[in-house]
Amino acid sequence: MQSAKPTKKGANKMNNPMTYIQNGDYLIPDLKLSQQPEKSLGKYGRMRKTYLKEHRPILYNQMLLSEKLYPHLLEIDETAQNRLEQMMPQLAKEAGATEELKASNPMKWVGLMNTCKAQAEEILMAELINS
Repeated sequence: MQSAKPTKKGANKMNNPMTYIQNGDYLIPDLKLSQQPEKSLGKYGRMRKTYLKEHRPILYNQMLLSEKLYPHLLEIDETAQNRLEQMMPQLAKEAGATEELKASNPMKWVGLMNTCKAQAEEILMAELINS
């Protein structure tokens, strides 16, 4: 592998601010992303990323190259978490998963709570992740 040195190509012919790094016989664009916050993505942000990558690749690439992807994924993740926190008490109340049931029949309560979480996640998938 030869040493990589930045060069300007096309500067004489066009007003091209792009710099390139020569690697052997190839000129590779010298692209660098700006600093992104180091907050990790949660479950819903990763699910949205997978959806965009598999089903909307053009949008995914546009967002990635314009550096809008990571902020978008963080926003989706936070929104999904907030919606889940809002929906769970309401769904649990409608399903009859009360504190009394939790004390008297914990297995039934766990089953009802799992059903509520599955319903909430299905709603989130339709509204936020796969849209």
